[in-house]
Amino acid sequence: MAQITSVTSEALQSQIRQLLPSQQGFGEDLQASNVIVPIIDLTAAAEGSSIPTYLQTASDSSVTTVVTASTSPATIINGTGFWQIIIGASVNSRGSTTPSSTIQINDGTSTNVIWQTPKNTGSGTYYNTLTDKIYVFLRAGDTVEQKTTGSSDSISTSVRQVATVTGVLVNPTGFTIE
Repeated sequence: MAQITSVTSEALQSQIRQLLPSQQGFGEDLQASNVIVPIIDLTAAAEGSSIPTYLQTASDSSVTTVVTASTSPATIINGTGFWQIIIGASVNSRGSTTPSSTIQINDGTSTNVIWQTPKNTGSGTYYNTLTDKIYVFLRAGDTVEQKTTGSSDSISTSVRQVATVTGVLVNPTGFTIE
């Protein structure tokens, strides 16, 4: 026989208020039942995110590519939200104690390096091509910059927004779910 019991848990009630804002004023206590009820999670489909992440973050015609071979920072992203950055760096530095290429977030008052090439503290020629993919989150006023330190080094990035600042996914240009 099914039994229904009231549940008094501020943590659970807080989570329900957060997940279901329209239920904030609902004054009933939570209840638990000893009956097993199957649950089907349709969250991904309801959010419009029913495609795998690797497809949702595919490059498309909106991709912006920036190539830098300069010690002056070049801004590569100045919009809010979540961004995918595909990096290609050519390193040709000798005896350097600083990375030859960096990507940094600038909030208007300070910069924070989020990616860099390895340092070459030895002697002799050091030439390498590195590739990587990173994701960043930018608030209003944040920018992502890239720069090099060596005159024969370069960095190339391709960027695409993958989600808005509120977490709504940005699918590739022209993609529609059928």
